Amino acid sequence: QKNTLIHRTNCTFVFINERFLKTFHDITSFKTNEKTFVTIGTFDGVHFGHQEIINKLVDDAKLAGKKSVLLTFFPHPRMVLQKGTTIALINTIEERTALLEKTGLDYLIIHPFSIAFSRLTALDFVRDFLVTQLNISKLIIGYDHHFGKNREGNIEQLTEYSHTYGFSVEEIPAQDIDDVSVSSTKIRRALAAGNLKTANRYLGSPFMLSGKVVNGKKLGGQIGFPTANIDILEDYKLIPKTGVYVIQSEIHNKTVFGMMNIGNRPTVSGTHQTIEVHFFDFNNDLYNAFLTIELLFFLREEHKFDTIESLILQLKKDEQTARDYLKKEL
Repeated sequence: QKNTLIHRTNCTFVFINERFLKTFHDITSFKTNEKTFVTIGTFDGVHFGHQEIINKLVDDAKLAGKKSVLLTFFPHPRMVLQKGTTIALINTIEERTALLEKTGLDYLIIHPFSIAFSRLTALDFVRDFLVTQLNISKLIIGYDHHFGKNREGNIEQLTEYSHTYGFSVEEIPAQDIDDVSVSSTKIRRALAAGNLKTANRYLGSPFMLSGKVVNGKKLGGQIGFPTANIDILEDYKLIPKTGVYVIQSEIHNKTVFGMMNIGNRPTVSGTHQTIEVHFFDFNNDLYNAFLTIELLFFLREEHKFDTIESLILQLKKDEQTARDYLKKEL
């Protein structure tokens, strides 16, 4: 069933599988009289390790007749606490939200992370947010979880506070979520190296790029390969290794396949990195459309060709290789 979005002041309602999943953009706007099961984290990538925790949360909450709540933060804490340092995140906050909405959660809370929030003590965070605001019954967290001012909160403190405030704590053991050593850091490294197969395996779904289609120089159309130029607005979004990829995108409720180049277009003396997508068997005007591109397969490195004719020949080979891949894999 197609999702229906209804916007509200502090939360978004998403209709999925005949039920509402509510997304709040500030923890103080969340109100409930029902007891909740909660997990906390940044969940960048929503990879297999994250999914293990989320599945546990959702299943346990349903079994106990409680509501499941995932509390995450934006901006990423490092973006706030380590000004001047660069950070490349697997997901934009919109992409992360879209992935989390598919998990069966009852509530998703994206709380603004700030300097003031970072100075909350572990006790303040547990008492004022988990207990008072979220009405917590159980907290499920990954191993080695830290929180509060100077990351002073740990599993021992959480256990102590749980006795005081009447909730339980369950820490997911390392071996349960780390069987393949999944981590957001390893996924970022795989993407930077062009190892899309490994990254997608860890993620459990294709890596995605989301952006607006903007005007380019229309050189692709002149050589028989018209492209949609994707502008990624978020400067913190990880852009994978330059090169040519097999991709897919949902356009007007239809899956459309194609190939994408990330790079500087050296053959035509490009001066900056661009993201250009050529869709197969599709010629609709996409200007100003917002697209999510899913990367399926890394075809080749970006090269500088001596002539435009050589580039055209390579693009024809790329298209055939891409179509052969899609025929085999899909």
